[in-house]
Amino acid sequence: MSGFLNGRTRAEPKRAGPQRRGLRGLRRGIASLFASGTLIFCGLFGVAALWIASLGPTPLGEDIPFSTVVVDRNGKLLRAYSTEEGRWRLPVQPGDVDPRFFEVLLAYEDKNFHTHSGVDPTALARAALQIAVHGRIVSGGSTITMQVARLLEPRSARTFLAKFRQIVRAVAIEQKLSKDEVLTLYLSLAPYGGNLEGIRAATFAYFGKEPRRLTLAETALLVALPQLPEARRPDRFPEAAQAARDRVLDRAVAAGVIEPAEAARAKIVPVPRGRRPMPMLAPHAADRAIIVAPDLPRHRLTIDAALQARLENLARERARANGPNVSVAILAIDHATGEVLARVASADFFDEKRAGQVDMTAAVRSPGSALKPFIYGFGFEDGFLHPETLIDDRPVRYGGYAPANFDLTYQGTVSVRRALQLSLNVPAILVLDRLGPTRFDVRLAQAGVRLVLPAGETPGLAMGLGGAGITLADLVCLYGGLARLGTTVALIERRDHIGAEFAQPRRLMEQVAAWQVGNVLRGAPPPDSAAGGRIAFKTGTSYGYRDAWAIGFDGAHTIGVWVGRPDGAPVAGMLGREAAAPILFDAFARFGRPPAAFPSAPRGVVLASNAKLPLPLRRLRPSGWLGEDADPPVRIAFPPHGARLESLSASSEEPPSIALKIDGGRRPLTVLVNGMPRATLRGRRSTTIASDGPGFVRLTVMDAAGKADSVLVRLQ
Repeated sequence: MSGFLNGRTRAEPKRAGPQRRGLRGLRRGIASLFASGTLIFCGLFGVAALWIASLGPTPLGEDIPFSTVVVDRNGKLLRAYSTEEGRWRLPVQPGDVDPRFFEVLLAYEDKNFHTHSGVDPTALARAALQIAVHGRIVSGGSTITMQVARLLEPRSARTFLAKFRQIVRAVAIEQKLSKDEVLTLYLSLAPYGGNLEGIRAATFAYFGKEPRRLTLAETALLVALPQLPEARRPDRFPEAAQAARDRVLDRAVAAGVIEPAEAARAKIVPVPRGRRPMPMLAPHAADRAIIVAPDLPRHRLTIDAALQARLENLARERARANGPNVSVAILAIDHATGEVLARVASADFFDEKRAGQVDMTAAVRSPGSALKPFIYGFGFEDGFLHPETLIDDRPVRYGGYAPANFDLTYQGTVSVRRALQLSLNVPAILVLDRLGPTRFDVRLAQAGVRLVLPAGETPGLAMGLGGAGITLADLVCLYGGLARLGTTVALIERRDHIGAEFAQPRRLMEQVAAWQVGNVLRGAPPPDSAAGGRIAFKTGTSYGYRDAWAIGFDGAHTIGVWVGRPDGAPVAGMLGREAAAPILFDAFARFGRPPAAFPSAPRGVVLASNAKLPLPLRRLRPSGWLGEDADPPVRIAFPPHGARLESLSASSEEPPSIALKIDGGRRPLTVLVNGMPRATLRGRRSTTIASDGPGFVRLTVMDAAGKADSVLVRLQ
């Protein structure tokens, strides 16, 4: 055996057959191919990963600018402003849209939206097969999320690389956002033709309403438009828009979302052939809100959109009826809170002939007789007057001033109630003379309203008949104070309170006096065909028929109306009673409910006839009638108005002083320097008054009856 073994020192290999050699080569080839494929796959994967990384962070729409919107107290859109690039892109949430819209949208665009993760492989495969068979795109295969990705990163080229980018972005978006957030982006960014983006802008432009309640025809059109927004614009290509809408309806029927009969009825409805303007309610108030907070995207006002729309229509109708270039302004408030419920600042914002963009609720105009209730109210408060007090209406003169009634007639002896209800001029000036014009002016200022006097003028009796300027807003504030039984509150127009001043209520007059004024105004003669006793109101007509006013209140609301030409030109025969009062009563009617009840009489109100009043209250004793003795009006005899004076002080260390001489007036006399009391003269009528220093000095003298005179001098 050892020899045998020694004869074969090693075993010789056995030769493999041809079949075995082929199998081994195949294995090597497969291994090599697998290795190469792995390398290629890894390379492609690496390239894809690098490409995806180069795309940067996934945009989620945080920086997309939306239209600034101004909404009413209930969140209803008053006015929207386009973005800086001129687009209408209104914010919207899925809950703001008709639920049926989503049923039709998903049936047409993305039936697996709630189950896929951004990409629907079935839809993509179907789209690819259709392209291979038909040689063109039959259905896109894009999900809602992929469309959102395209809207967030617009691309003009339609390439496979662009499609792959959408896929990558869609998957990333689904990882970061919920389904509702994805839908919110689609609803906000989907194009609807022209500068319309988002369903809310589209529904306003094409249907004039919010997307909360849509018909089936409207829903189908809104689903169809984003596919080809420019080619299917109903305002330019109504036939193409209708055909696209009908295809959406057919697809919804096939998906079982709607019934065939519903689709047939919807197809009969014509598509809109034009665009409507965006909402433009309370444009002046909206502009003011933007000025106060220009960076705020959403402004919420206290205005009630429904009431605002009704009163804007009323102002537009009545302005046209009153003639060319005449405008109307209406301001309505809740006088309990001071919240502005409607501000119609002009008859038509876009009417240049009526100066529509001028806010006539803030314009200073002559109030005519509209301030008379406050003259009488202060008289009631001072205790020398009662609604049943008798007062004479006959010719009178105060120095060089002789007031006369509007119709140049006189009523003789009347009650204060009757004098105010008939708006008699002479009795009102008699009461103002007793109060003192300066005191009257100060009392209104303490209530938050400053009258505007002509340059260089001081308060005088003429202010009781319109000789001072005031705004409609301030008049409404004052009448709201009467309705609140004696306190005024600042008018508030922002629900979000930005820029609002929350001052404490200001005292106008005592409760008893305010209630008595309101009770008298309830009995004012109403306009023709209007019921009396339900609204306390007063009218006014300025000198030369330039302004017609009517301001009134019930138990809850105060409304002011102004009629006239914004340029101040007269309108022949325009009276507050005939031009403004009917608008006031119509404005209350357009609240849609009966006027609210007035508060009951507060404690201390004396309800009595004239015969049962205390003797001093039965008749107001006059002091300035023609032919009767009376104290002459107080007057500064020296220095004259506009004089240049040298100081009487002996040295420069002493404060400069001025010699003062006074004529007339009821003593004691109070001397004021630049509005501050400096001396009281009880016997003599001349004195020397120390000034604050050289320069312009305002000297004022007020007598015991509240009458005053004032001069402006320059002290050197």
